[in-house]
Amino acid sequence: MRFVPTKLAGAFVIEAEPAEDSRGLFARTFCAREFGQHGLETAFVQCSTSFSVRRGTLRGLHYQGPPACEAKLVRCVAGALYDVIVDLRPASPTYLQHVGVELTARNRRSIYVPEMFAHGFQTLEDDTEVLYQISEFHAPDKAAGLRFDDPRLGIHWPLPVSSMSDKDQNWAWLD
Repeated sequence: MRFVPTKLAGAFVIEAEPAEDSRGLFARTFCAREFGQHGLETAFVQCSTSFSVRRGTLRGLHYQGPPACEAKLVRCVAGALYDVIVDLRPASPTYLQHVGVELTARNRRSIYVPEMFAHGFQTLEDDTEVLYQISEFHAPDKAAGLRFDDPRLGIHWPLPVSSMSDKDQNWAWLD
């Protein structure tokens, strides 16, 4: 695996380094030793998946607040998506800045989302499925979100939104 740092400290794009032969390929998508060497979370307590039927579906931007902050390792296993993370650490020099990266089943990239980062994505193809490894148990009372179209964030989504939950559409604007 290659750990490619982003402009947001602690956030990485993880690139698989497949071993290929006539049968196909084999690649690691997680290694506790290598993640630990990069100072990343190595204990994931939950795995989740989401499936979106329509291209243009937007999910997020979600996070969990203290004391249930969660790190995530996110990978697209079918289809393609544009993944966005936002730094919510008030003391960070990149506070409220974001990074967007294309994750596809073909490129086999993952994104490591540190604690106190919001996360969301927009599907670029129909029938897109995403796999999440999560470091903290779901805590509904600590779940929060940011508006996908908040002008303070300045996120440029690649497609018009075709589908979104009411909850995601109605997060409060940043002050």
